[in-house]
Amino acid sequence: MADPLIITLGCRLNAYESEVMRKCAADAGLDDAIIVNTCAVTGEAVRQATQTIRKLRREHPDARIVVTGCAAQIEPERFAALPEVDHVIGNAEKMKPETFAGLSLAGSERVQVDDIMSVHETAHHLIDGFGSRTRAYVQVQNGCDHRCTFCIIPFGRGPSRSVPAGEVVAQVRRLVEGGCREVVLTGVDITAYGKDLPGQATLGALVRQVLKLVPELERLRLSSIDQVEADGDLMRAIAGEERLMPHLHLSLQAGDDMVLKRMKRRHSRADAVQFCEKVRRLRSDVVFGADLIAGFPTETEEMFEGSMSIVDDCGLTYLHVFPFSARKGTPAARMPQVERALVKERAARLRRKGDEALSGYLAAQTGCEVEVLVEREGLGRTRHFTEISLPTAARSGMLLHARVSGHDGHRLTGEVVA
Repeated sequence: MADPLIITLGCRLNAYESEVMRKCAADAGLDDAIIVNTCAVTGEAVRQATQTIRKLRREHPDARIVVTGCAAQIEPERFAALPEVDHVIGNAEKMKPETFAGLSLAGSERVQVDDIMSVHETAHHLIDGFGSRTRAYVQVQNGCDHRCTFCIIPFGRGPSRSVPAGEVVAQVRRLVEGGCREVVLTGVDITAYGKDLPGQATLGALVRQVLKLVPELERLRLSSIDQVEADGDLMRAIAGEERLMPHLHLSLQAGDDMVLKRMKRRHSRADAVQFCEKVRRLRSDVVFGADLIAGFPTETEEMFEGSMSIVDDCGLTYLHVFPFSARKGTPAARMPQVERALVKERAARLRRKGDEALSGYLAAQTGCEVEVLVEREGLGRTRHFTEISLPTAARSGMLLHARVSGHDGHRLTGEVVA
């Protein structure tokens, strides 16, 4: 029996949840199903989800198409109205085996989307891995209690809720025993981890517990952090835990204080710069990535220049640049909008700035010896999450040392060190 086809759009947490659904759907015998796990972070993401569904129906006229994820949670009626769609299920429902068991029965309910704001627990799911055994994502948290003015995701994910540390450790141990060499802790707002748990649970305490209780784990990463919530244990782990990788992806969003205030972010520009400086004092080889939005409503050229200059002031190496896209239902959608052409032009400038920063970092690596985890034949990643091309003799799953010989502006090239 073939496995159900899963189409994952959006974030790393969706990637994790898709693996859970793959097992649930296979166990329910839904081998004819195509499950589309949607994203709702922008209006464009929802449009792409709709296009994907229509294309899948053309390519698979007899398949059963099940739509889930954040877009389906927030706008179930939109997807239920598509003739290509057989079932719409919510973000809570998609993580339950009984949902898929029910879909296998004749006459099952077409739309199953409950109130996500009433969900207060995140069930943990033991999974064996993600295709490649080199890296796996482990969900430690879901939902968000913040209300950034541009973001609809809290209404797709519900309130912040954490997976107990013992269950996270058990999952990591299971993955490592299955041959996984690197684990990424992921969630919607992982630095909020533990606030809903008894005791003094924090993300930093969880990181230290995982590393202590699973000594065989060779590499641990964090998916993305809100630097304003970084706790003392996390800072100590960054400073002293060699197996915690020296790459942090920050939720910055902008480099101007007025824009940050209108976004309802909880940090200032100075906070971000000071955080990066502090982390570098603790661990000199750390590299930073960041999310930045170009063309937020009311953004002037001077405000935008703040986002351009924060790349240098924070020493950012990897940028995820998002041209602002008004999301219906958010306060930012009601603010005075920046002209669309200008939004795109600013996003392009910010991406060029990111390309220059990355190219400078890659050039500085030439001649260095780096540890590489090979993800697929001839391609791996360094401890700093930098891609590196290697001779094809380097096979998936190998952890080896390489000497950097150059770069192409996007990834390093290297030779294996004997």
